[in-house]
Amino acid sequence: MVNFKINDRELSVKPGTTILEAAEKAGIPIPHLCYLKEINEIAACRMCMVEVEGTDRLVPACNTQVTEGMVIHTNSPRVSRARRTNLRLILSQHNSNCTTCIRGGNCELQRLAQDLNIHYQTYDVQPERSRVDLSVPVVREAGKCIKCMRCVQVCDKIQGMNIWDVVGTGSRTTVDVKVGRSLKDTDCTFCGQCVTHCPTGALTVRDDTNRVLRAIADPEIITVVQVAPAVRVAWAEEFGLEGAKASTGRMVAALKRMGFNYVFDTNFTADLTIMEEGSEFLERFTRRGKHRWPMFTSCCPGWVSFLKSQYPAYKEHLSTAKSPQQMFGAVVKSFFAEKIGVDPAKICVVSVMPCSAKKAECELPSMKAANGDPDVDVVLTTREMCRLFRSDFVDPAELEDETFDSPFGTGTGAAVIFGATGGVMDAALRSAYYLVTGKNPDPDAFSEVRGNKPWREATFEIPGAGKVRVAVVSGLGNTRKLMEAVDSGTVDYDFVEVMACPGGCAGGGGQPIHEGKELAASRGNQLWKLDAKAPIRFSHENPDVQALYRQYLKAPLGERSHRLLHTHHD
Repeated sequence: MVNFKINDRELSVKPGTTILEAAEKAGIPIPHLCYLKEINEIAACRMCMVEVEGTDRLVPACNTQVTEGMVIHTNSPRVSRARRTNLRLILSQHNSNCTTCIRGGNCELQRLAQDLNIHYQTYDVQPERSRVDLSVPVVREAGKCIKCMRCVQVCDKIQGMNIWDVVGTGSRTTVDVKVGRSLKDTDCTFCGQCVTHCPTGALTVRDDTNRVLRAIADPEIITVVQVAPAVRVAWAEEFGLEGAKASTGRMVAALKRMGFNYVFDTNFTADLTIMEEGSEFLERFTRRGKHRWPMFTSCCPGWVSFLKSQYPAYKEHLSTAKSPQQMFGAVVKSFFAEKIGVDPAKICVVSVMPCSAKKAECELPSMKAANGDPDVDVVLTTREMCRLFRSDFVDPAELEDETFDSPFGTGTGAAVIFGATGGVMDAALRSAYYLVTGKNPDPDAFSEVRGNKPWREATFEIPGAGKVRVAVVSGLGNTRKLMEAVDSGTVDYDFVEVMACPGGCAGGGGQPIHEGKELAASRGNQLWKLDAKAPIRFSHENPDVQALYRQYLKAPLGERSHRLLHTHHD
């Protein structure tokens, strides 16, 4: 152990521990802006500077290791002066219109300015100017960038996409995509991980709440909203609600209070997706010679975009099944429109998703199967939904639980786990087993695909079909490793689930942001618990899905199902 002192406290830590880590373990706060453990430890912001006795200069706590006998002062007058000066210099290049910033109230720069008692600026403020591009889901405002490099490192080290870079020199140095290009000209998948790790409002997800408010206010428009599985285990974080007050029923009640005509559950079409995708897998698996392997899931638009740009030769491996979001829009603007006797053009379908890439997915030309209009009109993130509640002065804590509307309000345990990494695979195998054998397996028979390991493999025996070799991966950096292994022939799978965001949809780019916390695993665990408690745990047993096939679709992979629920990946 290494023995040292921080603020006159004698402490011991393991060799290799940084001052920042040592202080955090001891409960001693040291401010920082750019630091992300094992991802961004470059001391760019200089806010974590501390004084070490015997050293002439202040040192950054985030990348200076503790040594034997070191004496550290984290808040001496010299340190305090340096921090305030450094912060004022950062603020001199920052657009500080906090009252109209999406991150207002949840901004590390704003919080730090308050903590350091910065209430006036001694330097001229000259924020960088740039054009804001609202044609893509991820929006960059250069004037709010503090050059912390988090987005660069997360995109490079976690997602492996290398979209962001340092450009310019001297006072013109900034973070942007390569010179001469815009974000839509890059291979960006719009996963939003750069957004959730940005400490300010420099990177945000495009706000589409006004489009929804206009639709709700229009008496000629029928507004239909669907809510994704992962949203229900995260939305309440924005309001500090826990336990019974964080219920799905309160979220539904708040959406109804907003004025939506119908509030449905994406779990319904998650079950529908399993029927189509599971049937497609079995059709391929029993006719192996006609298809290329492995088959990949197609629920995650970030992953589909990644495959198209990075490994285009594998496009035929993707399931043709649409994502639950897009299936929902297609059945609403066909079956449901007929059922309520409304022109589909008068229906506005709104999705609430944990994902920023879903905004790009709904705009694809191939997602207009029902009536020529987009199957889904507007996608809101979990954060946007919560902003809508606040803008309409809806307090979910004061509402009584309400249920999803019928007929698309029923979901199974197999559907709710779509929001957790491994959930799509688990759900698909449950129903594939039934479709082959006519019997349900133990609903926990495929638990090997669960867990937080980023790349998992398993082999399962399905009587009558044989051994099925599967893999589950989350995070695009891990996905690239898997694809390289597939491409080189070092691994051999039949069915692969991929989620672009680490931990799956639970850790999506549209989920609530909490500085210094990665909550994908804990949110995912909540989804698995919901599955365990669900009265129905198999997608093929969803009564409303069964009714939809009887009344309208007829059969999985049938003519109408193929037209509405499947797509191409050109």
